[in-house]
Amino acid sequence: MKSFFLVFTASLVMALAVWAYRQNYETQARLRDVRDLRAEIADLRERAGVLRAEWAYLNRPERLADLADMNFDQLGLLPLRPEHFGRIDQIPYPVEQVQDVMSRKAGQ
Repeated sequence: MKSFFLVFTASLVMALAVWAYRQNYETQARLRDVRDLRAEIADLRERAGVLRAEWAYLNRPERLADLADMNFDQLGLLPLRPEHFGRIDQIPYPVEQVQDVMSRKAGQ
C-alpha cells in the first residue's frame, strides 16, 4: 500500500509539473501576443496622427481655393459667400409631420 501511495504521489507530482510547464509557456506566448498587439496599436496611432496632419495640410482653405481657381473650367466651383446659406426660418417643415412627432412625444 505504501508503494502504491508513493507511485501515485510521484505520478501526481510529474503530472502537475507538466501542467505547470505548459502553463508557463502558454503564458509567455500570450504575453508576447499582448506586447505585439500593443506595438501594433502604437504604430497605428502614430500612423493615424500622421494621416490627420496630412489631411489638415491638404485641406487648407488657401490651397483648396487655389485648386478651385485652377479647375474652375471643369468644376465650376465658386467661393462660398454668406448669401449662399439660408436661414432656419426659410426651411419649409411639413405641419403634419411636426404635429405627429409632437403627439408621439406627448403619448410617451
